[in-house]
This record gives sequence, C-alpha cells and structure tokens, in this order.
Amino acid sequence: MNAIYLIGFMGSGKTTVSQELANKLEVPVYDTDREIVQKAGKTIIEIFAIDGEDGFRRLETEVLYSMPEADVVVATGGGIIGSEKNRLFLKEKVVVFLHAEVRVIMDRLKDDDTRPLLRKDSREAAEKLYNSRLPLYRETATIEIDTSGKAVSRIVDEIIQRMKK
Repeated sequence: MNAIYLIGFMGSGKTTVSQELANKLEVPVYDTDREIVQKAGKTIIEIFAIDGEDGFRRLETEVLYSMPEADVVVATGGGIIGSEKNRLFLKEKVVVFLHAEVRVIMDRLKDDDTRPLLRKDSREAAEKLYNSRLPLYRETATIEIDTSGKAVSRIVDEIIQRMKK
C-alpha cells in the first residue's frame, strides 16, 4: 500500500482520523507536527517564536520528504500545502483532504490555545487563512472527505471505500 497523506485545515480531524485509519489498516501513523517537534527539540509555539513561520515551514518540508513511502498513514500540518514544492510532492501521492466548514472548525478550536496562527489572530483572520488555503487543498488532494458532523469511524470507512475506486 502506498503511503496515505491526510491534509486539511487545523481542526479538520487529521490527527484523530489518521490514528484510526492507521489502526484499521494495521500500519504505523506519522504526524508531521509531532516529527517536527522531535527533530527541533522545541514545541511548535517555540519554533514559531524563535525561528518564525519560515523556520517552521523549512522543517515541515524536510520532515514531509523524510516520511516512509509505503504502508503508513501521515497526518500533515494545516499549512503544508502553502509551499508549491510540498504540493508537487504530494500530488504524486495518495492524498485525502479532510474538509470541514470554517464555522465547524472554529467551534472545534475555540478552546485550543496551542495553534500559533490562531493565538493572535481573530476569527476573521482565521477565516481568511482558511479561504486562501481551500483551493490549495483541493488542487493537491486525490480524495476529498467532508468531516463535518461525522463520527471518526464513518470518516475512516469513507476514506477506505473511496480508495478502492
């Protein structure tokens, strides 16, 4: 099985879905954000504070390119598609875009203070970021799954069914 990459905006369910999908497929799961933290020896918030978003994005690309090519599920960070280099890399892979409406995402993230791009920004700025990334997610994805109001098990089943087509 080729590696399966999950993309989508923060709060779309990539981490949760990747874990259940990997479990169901009986393969390991990788999370690029977790791999970045391990590689840098700093939290994402610290990386943003010390190295800026550019430093974080460089690490993100390095980690993306280091992922195994088969028999894994990879959850990516929400902004990984911001780089054309990353989009071109991912277009050669099996990529599932987990889509949720911005209002659903904002509701999911309302109590989350660990997202550097949401910490200082208002809801309006987050919506602008979401809208700017939406076409990039769609351009990059092989499969698009709406996660709004769905149980994780249903999302996982939908991914597996769509991959069989």
